[in-house]
Amino acid sequence: MSLENDLRARAEDKCELCGATEDLAVLAVGPDSDDSADKSILACGTCVTQLGSDAELDVNHWRCLNESAWSTEPAVQVTAWRMLNRLSGEAWARDLLDTLYLDEETLEWAQSGQGGSEEDAVVHKDTHGAVLSAGDTVTLIKDLKVKGAGFTAKRGTAVRNITLVPDNPKHIEGRVNDQRIVLLTDYLKKS
Repeated sequence: MSLENDLRARAEDKCELCGATEDLAVLAVGPDSDDSADKSILACGTCVTQLGSDAELDVNHWRCLNESAWSTEPAVQVTAWRMLNRLSGEAWARDLLDTLYLDEETLEWAQSGQGGSEEDAVVHKDTHGAVLSAGDTVTLIKDLKVKGAGFTAKRGTAVRNITLVPDNPKHIEGRVNDQRIVLLTDYLKKS
């Protein structure tokens, strides 16, 4: 059986991201794609075009990730996680990313294909110099007043599944008291 036939059988002749049935093609999920069904997805032309790193995103098209992000196929999970990170400016995408769980190996795969050279990458470090990654859990080392929210984030609070602010190594985003806030890395310890 060919790779495309394997994927069509797995996906029931539908795009594994949005469910479209037209213009389907095999899409390798890098960076270490080996032309196997485990490292590929079946995607429609719209999804393939928008997955290109410099493509203009149709945010409403990607609301389909509310369902496909929960796929049992690691290649689909990785693709959904990467797209949700690209859409992190949208509240619904951040919320979904916060609730999404990827096992350690799948998360590592998803993060490895984020692109960009190592030299250009902004490195986020906690108060002790430990490197932080998207999806990590951190603990507050100091009580922090949250401006505009009317509460104080208490020392010892665990913030799970953090998101890194791409252009500022001192800022991360996370949920505290069911509110998404920006936190300074100077007051965080990696768990």
